[in-house]
Amino acid sequence: MQNKLYVLIELLWWAITAIVVIVVQYPIWNAGIDWIFQVSNTLFIVTLITLARHIFTLQYSLIGRLQIVKAVIMVAMIPFTFFLISDLNAFQTYIGEQLWDKLTGHLAYASRRPMESYMWNEMLFFAAGSIIAAPALSVRLFISIWRQYNAEKHKVYQTRG
Repeated sequence: MQNKLYVLIELLWWAITAIVVIVVQYPIWNAGIDWIFQVSNTLFIVTLITLARHIFTLQYSLIGRLQIVKAVIMVAMIPFTFFLISDLNAFQTYIGEQLWDKLTGHLAYASRRPMESYMWNEMLFFAAGSIIAAPALSVRLFISIWRQYNAEKHKVYQTRG
């Protein structure tokens, strides 16, 4: 029964994440922009929401008691952090070299600058948040593994995360 609840909570969070992805990227889609960083942008949004919720609600997640899974994710966050940094660097390099004309050149002059500002700010917000959340999740997972190991070793108390 408790696992069903965790599955429902997980599904609810994925639905919320999908809604946030759509809401954040809708202005870009609505402007008719050929957003070549849509995959990276979606990755940043999903990563930030997913990792942040696991940082704060690990004990209520499906992986809360799975030591091996937590250890694998903890180690995987190291190269994943560098991957996120590389994606952010690719975005910044593209904008620095190509400027915004290829992305927003078709927009009216009055709406071009606000759209460029929106795209830049939301991309940097979710990218920076993801880059910070990945190592933070590793620390959180390490603490959880350590607590669970000590609880089982000493049988002092049982904890989920």
